[in-house]
Amino acid sequence: MGESVLFALHKEVKSGEHAISAILPLLKLITVALFGLILTKVQLVPKATFKQLSKLVFVLFLPCLIFTDLGPSITLYKIVRWWFIPVNVIISTTIGCILGYMVALICRPPEELFRFTIIMTAFGNTGNIPLAIVTSVCHSTDNPFGSECSENGIAYASFSQWVSVALVYTLVYHMMEPPLEYYAIVNEGGEIQEVPIDNSRPLLVEAEWPGLEDQETEHSKTPFIARLFNSISRISNRNVPDLDTVEEAGDERNVPDIDAIEEAGDERSENNPISIRCLAERGMVRKIKIVAEQTPIHHILQPPTIASFLAIVIGVIPAVKKFVYSSDGPLEFITDSLDIMSEAMVPSVMLILGGMLAEGPNQSKIGIRTTIGIIVARLLVLPVIGIGVIYLADKWNILISKDDQMYRFVLLLQYTTPSAILLGAVASLRGYAVKEASALLFWQHVCAVVSLSLYMIVFFDLLFSYI
Repeated sequence: MGESVLFALHKEVKSGEHAISAILPLLKLITVALFGLILTKVQLVPKATFKQLSKLVFVLFLPCLIFTDLGPSITLYKIVRWWFIPVNVIISTTIGCILGYMVALICRPPEELFRFTIIMTAFGNTGNIPLAIVTSVCHSTDNPFGSECSENGIAYASFSQWVSVALVYTLVYHMMEPPLEYYAIVNEGGEIQEVPIDNSRPLLVEAEWPGLEDQETEHSKTPFIARLFNSISRISNRNVPDLDTVEEAGDERNVPDIDAIEEAGDERSENNPISIRCLAERGMVRKIKIVAEQTPIHHILQPPTIASFLAIVIGVIPAVKKFVYSSDGPLEFITDSLDIMSEAMVPSVMLILGGMLAEGPNQSKIGIRTTIGIIVARLLVLPVIGIGVIYLADKWNILISKDDQMYRFVLLLQYTTPSAILLGAVASLRGYAVKEASALLFWQHVCAVVSLSLYMIVFFDLLFSYI
């Protein structure tokens, strides 16, 4: 009887310790964010200063953190063992898409925001917030993850970033294309004109994509793909455009000319069904090629991603790794300098987040019901599913050794964070749901204070209850 009481008391004490270990790191981050909010509210620091700080984070502090922590930890053997980290990002995004689709069906947002609802539910922040949480957890010397907490945690979180960035600049970029409802037909020839949209950029855009205005292209704010596929589909039943004519018409600007596609289709009429079908197949291949050309895949090569690739390349070559990262290596003084600069990353990110929250939510057409649905699905339902996914992966021996709880913690965090701030930047670039993205990101980050606190306690209890 006495032993069972002692065991119960010991379990209570351990649970209390886990709760404190989970909450304190978040309280530290919230405190720093509050400083950013206060500085913005009392106008001691102007918004332009936060924009400049965000550029420093993007091009200097974050790349330095990734390079100095991922490089020493990575090896060719570990890359093979860590394969589930990027796969987990894809799994969480897929589940998020399903949840987002369910939210859109149940909550019924405006038709033009249906895709937007799915996107904001599916794509979480797998970059700055996990890195900030891991850094804060590992800041204490008595953290439950051991002496290699910071090195391993940042390496795991950094290793997943390239997948998220690739998904945003490919899938999300095209899903964020403005619906045709944003445009109005102004003449019978099919020429369209953009309906005016307020594209004022909030601080959250600059926080993840400094210099966004330089990335805009001719088609970034147009329903380019919808026009491309709709126009060709519309004319394919009666005639097929001469793709050579289309290509010649578009070569002058090095971009496809959709009006030329339609004109070419109107000038050519084919009565032979076999000929039409063959040409239509050629047209589909050409359309896919055009879509690929309009995908801004080159944006993946941004400073944080370059730092990740560079750290991986150096880390898998032992001789070069020793030359760069070894304590007695010739370039050790450079690595130490980068490490000093990397320490500014977490406080800078939290100050910027505080400044972003100080701007408050914009007015949104998406509706309170859909906003609540996205928040509940993203911050409450998805983490529960994530626990199940990681539990099954552990049972099936997909994850690495049982002793590495930080590995599991980072995997669980990928299901728990609010929507990626980068989605707000893409929305601004595409001219689609800019205010809605800003409002949703605001409310998600406010609610994430509670949800992250709750699930951090759950995660710590699950990870360390049997140790």
